[in-house]
Amino acid sequence: MKIDRLIGILSVLLQKSEVTAPYLAEQFEVSRRTINRDIEDLCKAGIPIVTKQGANGGISIMENYKMERTLLTNTEMLDILAGLRGLDSINGTNRYGQLMEKLSAGSSNFMTGSQFVLIDLSSWYKDSLAPKIELIRSAIDEGRELSFFYYSPARESERVIEPYYLIFRWSSWYVWGFCKSRKDFRLFKLNRMERIRLSETTFYKRPVPLPDLREERIFPGGIRVKALFDASCKWRLVEEFGTGCFTEQTDGRLLFHADYTNKENLITWLLTFRDKAELLEPAELREELLASLQNILKQYEP
Repeated sequence: MKIDRLIGILSVLLQKSEVTAPYLAEQFEVSRRTINRDIEDLCKAGIPIVTKQGANGGISIMENYKMERTLLTNTEMLDILAGLRGLDSINGTNRYGQLMEKLSAGSSNFMTGSQFVLIDLSSWYKDSLAPKIELIRSAIDEGRELSFFYYSPARESERVIEPYYLIFRWSSWYVWGFCKSRKDFRLFKLNRMERIRLSETTFYKRPVPLPDLREERIFPGGIRVKALFDASCKWRLVEEFGTGCFTEQTDGRLLFHADYTNKENLITWLLTFRDKAELLEPAELREELLASLQNILKQYEP
């Protein structure tokens, strides 16, 4: 878009003392004539740009102009570039890499050793996830409906939504949209979406409430868990629940207390510790876990 290009040109001029029209044309992948028109538009907007003709000519901002020569501080620019690198890690294209080059034009230290925050949002599902993200982005940009097959804990179903936001939360990607069958806004996990199709049907964007992403809203809890863990499990409890989730017992074991959100997930989680965890409460889940273990034992009996 033109406004994006104008901001980009202004950013380059603020970071470099002087540039040429061919340089800007190459950076922004447009013709030299387009750059000349953009410079005229910037002048009309009140930016005092100086152009010099000839072999030593170029384009620059008037030397004594009182505007800050950088729109962003080094720290702010580094934060932006870290975020863009994170987006590139889940994207199948080099779109954000090219944008980083434009943003950092004339400031090579942004692109080299001074970067100390690296974000990688890729996952085991990168090959299937990147095309989904690109398709959903297109649907949001163009205001087109999305249809897909969705796997939920309750049932499997065909859905049609008006997509509004792509969200990265709880180590996964989601799309927030208006579900045509539920007549309400819903959050859909990309890994559960299959056969995604971009519809020819467009929609008028309605007022969109931001999703309530608080953990207690999405994962309401309600299961008070008390369990004993072997001391060798401490690192994992700290990683998943923090240091305040247990108290060390005199025998070295860890008495664990937490709210859990889902019975099936709790049982599955405890089984990953094998014989290093013992569920104490709730009593009814302890009995259910025992029954599961007995059924597992039967499957392995000769």
